[in-house]
Amino acid sequence: MSGDGLLYEVINGLLERADWEEAIRTPLGILPGGSGNALAASIHHYSGASPVSSEELLVSCGFLLCKGLVSRMDLVSIHLFSSPRLFSFLSLAWGFVADVDIESEKYRHVGAARFTVGTLVRLASLRVYKGKLAYLPAAKDYSNEEGMRNNMTLHCNNQASSLSLASALCRQSRDSSCQNTFHNSCHSNNSLKVRRTESTPSRSATKALPGPPDSLLLPLDQPLPSDWVVVQEEDFVLILAMYQSHLAEDLLAAPDATLDDGVIHLFYVRAGISRTALLRLFLAMEKGAHLATNCQHLVHTKVRALRLEPYSPKGIITVDGEVVEYGPVQAEVHRGLTRLITG
Repeated sequence: MSGDGLLYEVINGLLERADWEEAIRTPLGILPGGSGNALAASIHHYSGASPVSSEELLVSCGFLLCKGLVSRMDLVSIHLFSSPRLFSFLSLAWGFVADVDIESEKYRHVGAARFTVGTLVRLASLRVYKGKLAYLPAAKDYSNEEGMRNNMTLHCNNQASSLSLASALCRQSRDSSCQNTFHNSCHSNNSLKVRRTESTPSRSATKALPGPPDSLLLPLDQPLPSDWVVVQEEDFVLILAMYQSHLAEDLLAAPDATLDDGVIHLFYVRAGISRTALLRLFLAMEKGAHLATNCQHLVHTKVRALRLEPYSPKGIITVDGEVVEYGPVQAEVHRGLTRLITG
């Protein structure tokens, strides 16, 4: 029972294990218990139920967990310039969204309302960021390819490859270090950050690492592949990459996203948008209607990989709501890599 942050730590801990291929198939579940409950809201949305929040969302997710049905979920690998690879299940953000997420931490005592307060504060002093954005477009029919295979819903008790959490975590070795290894890699919110700081920096997207290989990415210090699209604009208010439907309990950012559609829903807002227009976008996002506003500054496209190179000397980049190293970053989606209890 937590917000999105703890699940982020658990997933990265599992993918750092030597037996990551088996560990990451362990079905995970979430009950909303933090200020950021975007994944819980997304799971509720995928069930087809009417929008709810707070205690009603908790009850809904509890019922879905009791059903015990498991679905595949995409993960996105994130490469930073001088830090080890991360894995993300929710979002990558730079600009307005990341600023609100982190700068609103001071209002955490008001719960999820901190994002509303943070949005109003940041609107009062709107920032523009310079950078280069490029992406590999997803084919129009890509999300439907092998759909029957990737959209299967499995039952926890009948799927042989889906291990219980305890057995999957302790099967790697029979010595006494197994439980301590998992505790140090998953159960501490700070341990993951400490290990990343101490790790040897790596700029290569192809270096052998725990977790699946990245077939679409070149090292960050190399030119982009020829089939990538480079966005002409260099002045942005925000860049947001989403792989779930919800950015927060009450923000339906990517209405047509699914757990394993195999695409990144990329949004960016160009500089020049007024404060009023930006506020309208976020108000419309509460119902998932922001794409219907026909805002000329908002762009949405589906991609399989992306690269962002900030030019502004200062800024915030977040992955699943967690601050990461500021600088060049690139990402690739891995379709259906993990398992999630969705009811």
